Amino acid sequence: MRHGNLLGIVSRIVSGVVLLIVAGALPWLSQRDPAASVLRARYAELEPTPEALDAIRAELGLAGGPIPTSLRWWSGVLRGDLGTSWVSGRPIGAGVWNALGVSATLTLFALIVALAITLALVVPASLRVLRDQPQKGSGPVGVALTALPEFLLASALLVVVAVQLQWLPPYGWTGLDTAILPALSLGIPAGGLLGRLLSDAIAGVAEERWVMVWRLADTPPAVILGGVFRRAAAAVIDQLGLVFIGILGGAVAVEQVFAIPGLGRYLLGAANSQDLPALQAGVLLMALAAVLVGVLTSVARRALRGGPLPPGALPPPPEARSDARAARWTAGISLALLLAILAFGLPRNPYAIAHPRLAAPSLALPFGADASGRDLLGRVAHGTIGTLMPALVIVLIAVVVGLLLAVLGEIARGPAEIANATPTILAGVIIAALMGPSVGGAALAVLWVTWPPLTTHAASLIDEATAMPHVRWLPLAGVGKLEIWLRHVLPATLGPLLRHGMLRLPGVALALAALGFLGLGAQPPVPEWGLLLSEGIDYVERAPWTTLAPASALILTSVFAVAVAGMRLERRHKRPGPPKEAEVTSLVASQT
Repeated sequence: MRHGNLLGIVSRIVSGVVLLIVAGALPWLSQRDPAASVLRARYAELEPTPEALDAIRAELGLAGGPIPTSLRWWSGVLRGDLGTSWVSGRPIGAGVWNALGVSATLTLFALIVALAITLALVVPASLRVLRDQPQKGSGPVGVALTALPEFLLASALLVVVAVQLQWLPPYGWTGLDTAILPALSLGIPAGGLLGRLLSDAIAGVAEERWVMVWRLADTPPAVILGGVFRRAAAAVIDQLGLVFIGILGGAVAVEQVFAIPGLGRYLLGAANSQDLPALQAGVLLMALAAVLVGVLTSVARRALRGGPLPPGALPPPPEARSDARAARWTAGISLALLLAILAFGLPRNPYAIAHPRLAAPSLALPFGADASGRDLLGRVAHGTIGTLMPALVIVLIAVVVGLLLAVLGEIARGPAEIANATPTILAGVIIAALMGPSVGGAALAVLWVTWPPLTTHAASLIDEATAMPHVRWLPLAGVGKLEIWLRHVLPATLGPLLRHGMLRLPGVALALAALGFLGLGAQPPVPEWGLLLSEGIDYVERAPWTTLAPASALILTSVFAVAVAGMRLERRHKRPGPPKEAEVTSLVASQT
């Protein structure tokens, strides 16, 4: 045990050092020549001759390797100098701090919305505790709210509330009225997820033995509810930190949709213009915010538990509940609609410009035509393949990576924690700045945040498989380690791990679509869902069907993902006996 803890500590230290070096060496690591971008931005009248490019490189301080570049940048940061913009030539500090202030204000409003939705969702479970009634699942409302990706909800609110109804301003950051729609876009999914987690935790805690003892002792119901709340909050407080990090990541897309001058839009602009010093400063501030959130959640967890506790002092996190029948119906209907889109759309040509621009939906064009006169049904159907196939490849690679790293044990602890705390969109922004926007770059970003939960699940499965009595007796029978792994441990691990990976497939597809929506993934004229939504949003006032078509596919995929997860949680709940460690680990991973 001590050896494993030591390896975990070393892994965290080494990973932290490598992360600091990479963060400081981003300009040197760029696979694109930043000198050409800076030359175009600052000196448009100059020809990109080798001499001019060499002069720009010398001015940017790109001489030397990654470590000297990183050390120069960090020495400036420690002096309070965040560097100079490659594009404008001005100091970065003032601009990035102003952007952080805007994003912090937006995040505060979003947290208010999220907490309000969370309180509304936990009311039914709380009333059942007060009345000593049997607990149920979190209900369909929480599922529906969780199934809304931030960038898609932002686009829908922009279309319906700002453009069609004209109730609120569509763009800008000039007052409270311009903060309402962005706060709703970020707060509704976060509140839905947090409300589901807390409601399910309350339902599980209410059936623990100590609650029965308190009731037999005639403890007032309000006191019991307070104890249940404290125990449930301690179980999900870490997820609150992940929700906050998710808001930070989702702010990139939301700020882009509503043209808010926050840190997310600042990062996206820096990546598109290849202004890597500005990107470095923005990533540093976002990382510091994530570290602060982690520290605060750790303090809150310890306070809720009454101080540090030894391992095993608390039972495992309560299992979530779900209405399996409703989940099956929801998953079946959403899958049937997706298959119908495929069946009617795949025979159509997604690239042919054969119709009037922005043609309205009709019998010949069920989804209408886009701004170039292409059949939207055909593009959405082919976009299903273009979005889900890369997602399938990412999941399979993540399963292999998770299995290999699980074998290494605590050595992978540090990289896993860093990857788990990285928002997908932030990873996509960094990779796009280094490699340029592409499907491969978006896939790499999504893969980076997909493997950690699979690694954790694989490690738990391996521990269970190696602890089985017949496996422990095999070495005494002369069976070699390789044969034990190939014939006993691997078959017991691979099946559940693949099922876990397939459950993540729709979520991975939605992450790819989010990066495509921001222009960090697939590029025109590829029919990819996020890119289709981004192309159609400019014409939403004249032709709302240009966004409705890809948005429908995204909503169906998201609802299918949440419904399948609900079916899986119900199967877990109906199993007799206490849940296995691997089941608890997989459950928490599916919720986050």
